[in-house]
Amino acid sequence: MKATEAARNLWQLAGLAGLVLGAVLSAAPASTAAAPASQQATMQTVTSRDGTRIAFDKTGTGPALVLVTGALSERSGAAELAQLLAPHFTVYSYDRRGRGGSGDTKPYAVRREIEDLEALIDAAGGSAFVYGKSSGASLALQAASSLRGKVRKLALYEAPYSEADGAAKAWKEMRTQLDAQLAANRHAEAVSLFLQFVGMPAEALEKMKATPAWAGMVAMAPTLAYDNAVLGDDRSVPVAVAAKVQAPTLVMDGGASLGPMPFMRATADKLGKAIPGAQRQVIEGQAHDVSAKALAPVLVKFFGAS
Repeated sequence: MKATEAARNLWQLAGLAGLVLGAVLSAAPASTAAAPASQQATMQTVTSRDGTRIAFDKTGTGPALVLVTGALSERSGAAELAQLLAPHFTVYSYDRRGRGGSGDTKPYAVRREIEDLEALIDAAGGSAFVYGKSSGASLALQAASSLRGKVRKLALYEAPYSEADGAAKAWKEMRTQLDAQLAANRHAEAVSLFLQFVGMPAEALEKMKATPAWAGMVAMAPTLAYDNAVLGDDRSVPVAVAAKVQAPTLVMDGGASLGPMPFMRATADKLGKAIPGAQRQVIEGQAHDVSAKALAPVLVKFFGAS
């Protein structure tokens, strides 16, 4: 497979519809008017170990559950899922560093993102369930591996590692180009590169630039490098990290992802085997942009089981 073909297959991981939807949701505050008072989100902050302020919304009642978002997403992108989970859990959805209301102390390090999540878990009482999607699943995996008892249970949806032919080469080339653009403060170009890399046609990209979501995506451009760092130098499945996870774990992928992104199934299978005692589940009919209505019952069942 040629590198360009590998790149297109690999980076459809967000799914163009899901990527656009996530950006739009992040650009607009979520409505909580229909939710009971106990389920309405209240924005708070916690301070990470390096002094970075991390903004989060807290909603619902019950055991603590932290939601970890993926690329180009703010906490508002998880609002629908948080509302659906709120009758069962106290849900914490947060802005990862460099996004929304959170700070961005330099230099960046994956360890600092793990410390951000740890600070949030500590604020939630010292332990919590953790759900991560896409690059957020990769971050949640690393946090569970190092924080041990603080992550009570772990759920992962389509962590975007890939060991497909040509994947590592395409990944390294994209990272080099994106890093150069960010270093030159060409943030709009970096976002354009990312969108083109996932296969967005030029015409669609130009239309995207005219939407309200574009400014929010450009503002988050530096965090694309953070997501890249979380996924590693070659995006291979981190089996050694996975083997250290002690929390009961559910590894998920979507049935609709298998056709356009077969590496997602291979990755989920490999993670499921590497994490001791992990459960594997395919959510049929769902792609990378998994429906909150389809996902919530699965999480309620998994996290609610004794």
